[in-house]
Amino acid sequence: MAIYLNGSFMPIEDAKVSVLDRGFIFGDGVYEVIPVYSRRAFRMAEHLKRLQHSLDGIKLANPHSESEWSDILNELIQRNEPEDQYLYLHITRGVAKRDHAFPVPPVAPTVFVLSNPLTTPPPELLQSGIACITVQDNRWLRCDIKSIALLPNVLLRQAAVEAGCAEAILIRDDAFLTEGAASNIFVVKDGKLLAPPKDNLMLPGITYDVILELAAANGIPHEVRRVSKAEVFNADELLLTSSTREVLAITTLDGKPVGNGKPGAMFARLHKLYQTFKREVMRK
Repeated sequence: MAIYLNGSFMPIEDAKVSVLDRGFIFGDGVYEVIPVYSRRAFRMAEHLKRLQHSLDGIKLANPHSESEWSDILNELIQRNEPEDQYLYLHITRGVAKRDHAFPVPPVAPTVFVLSNPLTTPPPELLQSGIACITVQDNRWLRCDIKSIALLPNVLLRQAAVEAGCAEAILIRDDAFLTEGAASNIFVVKDGKLLAPPKDNLMLPGITYDVILELAAANGIPHEVRRVSKAEVFNADELLLTSSTREVLAITTLDGKPVGNGKPGAMFARLHKLYQTFKREVMRK
């Protein structure tokens, strides 16, 4: 497997990072994930814009221009075998003595990019849906920053795993839905698709954008607004989206069926639209 690290392409086995890297010491860095279909990075510009938002949020200069990022990412795609991949970009503030304050003068950031095969959910999961739990969203107030300091998300996701579930749905202040531990969540009620707003309490998902665009283009009623905890529990359907898991139906929540306990009509329609979009747009 070829990776990119600080200006060089190399086998992952040869990659080394200092133990004084601020990403290792403080979690001082950001990341981005970009899906690749038929060796084409999907919405690279949008992902790089989100990366810039995260970098701005932690006051770290972008180490590359958009064209430089494009060259690096496309080269890495070609150096790895799978036709469908996902790229993981990881940027830290760099190597410096251990001090909470930013290093003065600034040091060179650490830039790491990894490619992994992109696999889609198996047919049996599409037919059955997934089980989730709800948990209190106890993270910080800048969830819009795609920070590498993911311990809160790790613990929330682990709570789901220990409950035998696929994902944790996060409820803020015991009042409203934010997102999943590593996904976005949609609520369906009376034929309408409800989505939490993009704000500082959730990560603005690229797949989230695609789903709303598909809804708008195909006359599916939808609304972006605060979604209450009660609406989550009274939903006719719940949907999970992410770049790697695409669109999945949530059929069990906290041990109880969602709707009739089976993937519903909205899931079926959006999944079909997403697959068509992937075939006709993402792969071209």
